[in-house]
Amino acid sequence: MKPLVSVIVTTKNSEKTILSCLRAIHNQSYAHLECIVVDNHSQDKTVEIVKSQGTSVYSLGPERSAQRNFGAAKAKGVFILFVDSDMVLSRTVIEECVNTIISKKLDALYIPELIAGNSIWSSIRTFERSFYNGTVIDAVRFIKKRLFYEVHGFDKTLTGPEDWDLDKKVRARGKTGIITAPLYHHEDGISIGSYIRKKMYYAEDFERYIEKWGREDPDIRKQFGWYYRFVGVFIENGKWKNLLKKPHLAVLMYILRFYLGFRYFLYTIFK
Repeated sequence: MKPLVSVIVTTKNSEKTILSCLRAIHNQSYAHLECIVVDNHSQDKTVEIVKSQGTSVYSLGPERSAQRNFGAAKAKGVFILFVDSDMVLSRTVIEECVNTIISKKLDALYIPELIAGNSIWSSIRTFERSFYNGTVIDAVRFIKKRLFYEVHGFDKTLTGPEDWDLDKKVRARGKTGIITAPLYHHEDGISIGSYIRKKMYYAEDFERYIEKWGREDPDIRKQFGWYYRFVGVFIENGKWKNLLKKPHLAVLMYILRFYLGFRYFLYTIFK
């Protein structure tokens, strides 16, 4: 029998995106799965929509880390896949994850992320995100449940860098890889201002995460170092060729990166 996969979706006021998210999960080419939704006390129709799809839903807060750990505790699968409510899986994601992790004897997998939409914003963000796949700027999403518990899951004291924290713990104990089938991240209606506010909200726990691992930790130096975030991750392993293929997107991406970096610099000074 094929191994069961537990897909855990965290939600909070997600009525605009949750239906697409759940439909993509239920329409996967790999059918032996369960879907668990952990909702952070939504005030809209999120829970109602989830129930209409016949999906299990629980209420728990205060943030994603606690929600995900709770979902993992309810999971019956051999593997766990963490999906955000504004993400849509392409149809073969889970099937490729299971086949890859078994055939290559891996413990966790990265999933390429594309930004959904036809706007210039989507193009810039997809271009930027393509350089992060499988790096320390990325984080594993598909993981053996056994390993998830061995590393004690997500750190509930972190909101934002909890993905990086779990990724570090997983890489220290197991082997990771990446698949080719992507997931689509919906950022419709997000302005630069709202994007910056979201990033600054997550940045509130950066210092706690840095203190946990130490400023001289190799991953920390890359994740928060100016050189790697603005140069290294875009040129390593021959990726610099992709910058030359789409110079207009490269310029726009760097404008966004420098603006975000400047705002974070101001945040660290005046917080």
